[in-house]
Amino acid sequence: MISVEGLKVEFGIKPLFSDVSFVINQRDRIALVGKNGAGKSTMLKILCGMQKPTAGVVAVPNDTTIGYLPQVMRLQDDTTVREETRKAFAGNTRLKERIDEMERQLAERTDYESEEYMELVQRFTQEHERYMMMGAESYEAEIERTLCGLGFLRTDLERPTSEFSGGWRMRIELAKILLQRPDVLLLDEPTNHLDIESIQWLEQFLAQSSGAVVLVSHDRAFINNVTNRTLEISCGRVVDYRVKYDEYVVLRQERREQQLRAYENQQKEIADMKDFIEKFRYKPTKAVQVQSRIKQLEKIVPIEIDEVDTSALRLKFPPCLRSGDYPVICDEVRKDYGAHTVFDHVTLTIKRGEKVAFVGKNGEGKSTLVKCIMGEIPYTGMLKIGHNIQIGYFAQNQAQMLDENLTVFETIDNVAKGEIRLRINDILGAFMFGGEASDKKVKVLSGGERSRLAMIRLLLEPVNLLILDEPTNHLDMQSKDVLKEAIRAFDGTAIVVSHDREFLDGLVTKVYEFGGGRVREHIGGIYDFLRGRNIESLNQLGGRQQPIPEPKQEEPRPAATKQSYAEHKEQQKRVRKAEKAVADSEKAIERMEKRLKELDAILCEPENASNMELITEYTSTKKALDAEVEKWEKLSEELESLME
Repeated sequence: MISVEGLKVEFGIKPLFSDVSFVINQRDRIALVGKNGAGKSTMLKILCGMQKPTAGVVAVPNDTTIGYLPQVMRLQDDTTVREETRKAFAGNTRLKERIDEMERQLAERTDYESEEYMELVQRFTQEHERYMMMGAESYEAEIERTLCGLGFLRTDLERPTSEFSGGWRMRIELAKILLQRPDVLLLDEPTNHLDIESIQWLEQFLAQSSGAVVLVSHDRAFINNVTNRTLEISCGRVVDYRVKYDEYVVLRQERREQQLRAYENQQKEIADMKDFIEKFRYKPTKAVQVQSRIKQLEKIVPIEIDEVDTSALRLKFPPCLRSGDYPVICDEVRKDYGAHTVFDHVTLTIKRGEKVAFVGKNGEGKSTLVKCIMGEIPYTGMLKIGHNIQIGYFAQNQAQMLDENLTVFETIDNVAKGEIRLRINDILGAFMFGGEASDKKVKVLSGGERSRLAMIRLLLEPVNLLILDEPTNHLDMQSKDVLKEAIRAFDGTAIVVSHDREFLDGLVTKVYEFGGGRVREHIGGIYDFLRGRNIESLNQLGGRQQPIPEPKQEEPRPAATKQSYAEHKEQQKRVRKAEKAVADSEKAIERMEKRLKELDAILCEPENASNMELITEYTSTKKALDAEVEKWEKLSEELESLME
């Protein structure tokens, strides 16, 4: 269907890729994989004709139509959902306008016998027949059917696109592409900003599609469910694996081991040749052999191994100050946009050290509640941020907020303060921006590289409450795994808004489901939540009511035996003793927290930053505080048991 031969793209001295050849056949489901910056998005742009290669040929048959969904969308804010989607039928609309104009002329003209009138009648007949074959007025019904299938309500169709979140805008773009019914679908990160329900719907649609699909995605579960072929961009080449992604991972590991063995053998051979040349360079009797070795050495083509395998993103959040027991408390929180209620009666408590997920359909209020917590928008009800809370916030559009005219180094240097500026190069190197990469302009970075750069901002100052809104968008799978481990090791509290099932699995211990203007709490991981909701098909998320448990009949309690006066007196004595122990523990905690605050202020002064006595006192006090808190919790439990 599409043939690529001898493709080469150059942006600098080193080509992005060269001598690339492959064929896209009908019904192919291709996953385009590679590290961030390898050229995946560039390849899609070349395939759809938006970008020209430096060399090579991309052959597309004349009758083949291509639909392209870019990573970054640019929708107009002055149109409604229906009008924006109607752009998919621009050809039909123009044809309808011509037919209407010819119909008007036929009604006004009276020269029925003239040659021009007969030509007009003939032209009108041909155009009208063509219009009827293209679907005529039925395309309006098709627009409505597709948008409703994607989760829009009929009342949403006349709303401006500006009122919708990024995920719903992505659905509008998807609807436009699907209505065109292209022979080849090119999708660049289609799951970014999509909720779990939409991802599942897209999986089903692509499985039933008759055309070819080429997609770039870092959602492991998504590409496993959709693709049957994997194209890997590595070391400027494209390697074709005609298997699903899971099988590709196994085959790639085997191939890499072979590469390493071949590389080691080649290096040994080169070393032997160089040793021979150095040893016999000045011996006339060995001149012929030396010249032969030199020629052989020049002809050797070095074996390359992709640097993504030898470099790794090393992400570690700095130690954080101890926060209060309850970083976030919501009580009857409500948010309205005019007459539209986003959510109501939101009551939840997030404890210190918890890792929780916000899930649900797009537009149900996940990012809205995050903005309420951040204090960016007004709300009604009570929302309390706990004691000593320092928030680190990663927004959905964080990567797009970077200044494109600055270099990577300048971007970080502008926000870094104090002694951390001396370690900027080390930090950039840990994020795979070492060497010349730190001098790159932000505008030439890929989406994944920009996300990594935006993530560095979170490391510039210690925080104890992480709020991450779609942090995995544009990140490759390796970077996602590293970020996941870093959040798991983070000793503070984390709120993660994400639709990536694999990312949330094993990370969160509690799930808050947003839907129908309510927020429901589910104890356990993401797959525990899905199983608990009995969702075999994720399409049912948000559409099924939880079963109402049958009321349990209370078992009759045995009659309490009357305590003797002595027993009652002894009981009261134990209660008073427990209450005093709890009060003493609370005073000790308060005293140590006060001292930690004082030490923190002292250590912030430059002259005291390296004072080991103060640092030792801070560390020992913090350990003592942790032990005292554990003691207080045990004492409180004992007191409660005595009070029963």
